Amino acid sequence: MSTENNEEVMGQGVMSTGDGARIFPDVEACIDCGGCVVACKRTWDIGPGEQRISISTMLEGQEGAKGLNASSSQALAQGKSPGETSVPMQCYHCDNAPCVSVCPVDSLVKKDNGFVEVRENLCVGCQYCLTACPFGAPQFPESDDGAAQLFGSGGTMDKCTMCEDRQDVGKGPACAEECATDAILVGTSTEIADELDERGSKPFFNDKAMEVIFGEDAEAFE
Repeated sequence: MSTENNEEVMGQGVMSTGDGARIFPDVEACIDCGGCVVACKRTWDIGPGEQRISISTMLEGQEGAKGLNASSSQALAQGKSPGETSVPMQCYHCDNAPCVSVCPVDSLVKKDNGFVEVRENLCVGCQYCLTACPFGAPQFPESDDGAAQLFGSGGTMDKCTMCEDRQDVGKGPACAEECATDAILVGTSTEIADELDERGSKPFFNDKAMEVIFGEDAEAFE
């Protein structure tokens, strides 16, 4: 399903939804307000101590290179320090999803519509996916860390679903719709790349990470 942008239900960061839609952060727009975390928890009734999206703050309290303090991606591209940078971290439903590759029981699948899905009835709690994911997306809310190390009993994995159910009815992911600064972008790879370019922003992740997330479409961001 592909849905045209509906301004009544979708924020500016949501350009299209449904089959082929991707989710990706514009870190230069993120202000670490936590609105995305709250929106996700409220929408999906996520309990205390659990979250499907988090804000990772890097180089906290540090200034960026001269003239690039608000341009972290440009600073990185020039090999300079970006300074304090907040990165919305969640499942990016990667094209070359390493979690899918390492799952020994096929609990994780990359669906034809592009979403990476957890088949909960198959998950054995081995946590291989947690080790493989570069973005910390897999969560094990019922795990006993000590038992998991000994027996692999990490409980059932949970992660961001990119609000697939909401997209099926023409809405965007809750985190993106409620982001005050439109720092979470949703759309095709080309739409996201074009939006970043229009904003004068660039991807925060390196080339290898972009290939994991977008596969061949990573070329759109060059």
